Amino acid sequence: MQVDPKFIYFDLDDTLLNHKKAERAALLDLHDYFSLFDSVDADRLVETYHKINGEQWVLYSEGEINSDQLQQNRFELTLRALGLNDEHFDKIGSKYLQFYQNHWQWIDGAREAFQRVRTRYNVGILTNGFTEVQKKKFKRFNLYDQAKYLVISEEVGVLKPNPAIFEHATRLAGYKAGEILYVGDSYRSDVTGGHSYGWNVAWYTNGSDPNQTDGADFIFKSYNKLCDWLNV
Repeated sequence: MQVDPKFIYFDLDDTLLNHKKAERAALLDLHDYFSLFDSVDADRLVETYHKINGEQWVLYSEGEINSDQLQQNRFELTLRALGLNDEHFDKIGSKYLQFYQNHWQWIDGAREAFQRVRTRYNVGILTNGFTEVQKKKFKRFNLYDQAKYLVISEEVGVLKPNPAIFEHATRLAGYKAGEILYVGDSYRSDVTGGHSYGWNVAWYTNGSDPNQTDGADFIFKSYNKLCDWLNV
């Protein structure tokens, strides 16, 4: 389905920036830094954290826990699941965030595509995440100067796929919902959330689940394809 948007929002993590790669690298740094993890295989740490962190983000998005509880739980519960002393979860969590920043980088092709898209369209960023961390990313990658609006879920008070954050972003853009395109990687947060509010959605995915296509106007795994679709 071809669309002609008036405004394009991009998701940030795992759409423009490679969060998964940075997350894994930071966890491996943690594993090497703290002797606490000497008895645990590094891949097991990564897998355990990834599972628990994902579960905690769902609870956070549903309002069951707040951001402070999320940041506490994800490492405290990971340590418990690994059979380790969870007393210093806060110290480990703080060190993780330090390591995480060292590994931020663009998704392959995303930087060039983002530049091409913004030459023709007004663009913005709509991201779930912690305000402090996301603002550091905006600054590091010069997004304050390149995006017209930067919307962070923690500042709005709700997370994608809650329609309230899409309503907020729509008001900012100044266009009707059907005139906005959202480019994102998460089926639940981005595709379902955007489509349910009436936005057009371009889904960045490797196609690992071919049964999940409802709500996406365009599906791509190469940013060259997105640029071709938008004629930029």
